[in-house]
Amino acid sequence: MTWHTPTTVDEVLRLRAEQPDAPIVAGGTFLGILVRQGLVEADDWISLQKVGELTRLGHAGDLSVGAMVTHRRLELDDQVRGIWPGVAAAFQAVASPRIRNVATMGGVLADADYASDPPSMLVASEAVAEVASLRGTRRIPVSELIVGHYATTLEEDELITRVVVPRPAGKAVYRKLRTRSQEDRPASSVAAVVRRDRVRVVVGAVSDRPHYFPDVCETWQPGSQQNAREIGTEYAARIDYIDDNRGSAAYRRRVVAVEVARALMAVAS
Repeated sequence: MTWHTPTTVDEVLRLRAEQPDAPIVAGGTFLGILVRQGLVEADDWISLQKVGELTRLGHAGDLSVGAMVTHRRLELDDQVRGIWPGVAAAFQAVASPRIRNVATMGGVLADADYASDPPSMLVASEAVAEVASLRGTRRIPVSELIVGHYATTLEEDELITRVVVPRPAGKAVYRKLRTRSQEDRPASSVAAVVRRDRVRVVVGAVSDRPHYFPDVCETWQPGSQQNAREIGTEYAARIDYIDDNRGSAAYRRRVVAVEVARALMAVAS
């Protein structure tokens, strides 16, 4: 087995072109599970650990998060906590500090795991992923990046290099429901972000991808409990739910109606 350790994004992209079957390893928290289960095997591996430019975190204007910035760093950063508290809360909700110390921004999006905490908040925050290949760069809204179970709109030769989160103009709330241990992944997650008197509500961990229904959010009446319940009911009715060991589809449907309503009341307070 050959372990490649490039030091620049350009070097990563060239290696990827030469070794198209080589997995790219960021933190390795998810990929490591697949390897242990025998689902991923390779002779060549490309590590991002020495690519310094992917570890940059910038707060000037919008939040700029390099693909190798860890969950723990986002959770603890004073400016992220102060200006983007919803983002900090979503990353803080992931598993345990042991995992958050190694899991990365790029990895959580590229994996497209349905039960991850951050994607719902990133979609609600209108975050955009910047991706690179030897053909150039492009920007993909996170809402368009994850399209199904472990499926993204990334091309085979593309690498997420950073994620940009707009500076918020209002309050943000992240709600996570666990049905097992405190460190477990969510049975449901709800992110709500207010911007210019409009709300974006995104539901995650109950289906194959995060769900946002803009036409429903347009009916929002801040502070109205009845309206919050109506939006929660409508969200619950539109999602195609999964069954897993964290909850049945029927259970998740009931949970979503309640959690969306609670998030809306919290974000309006």
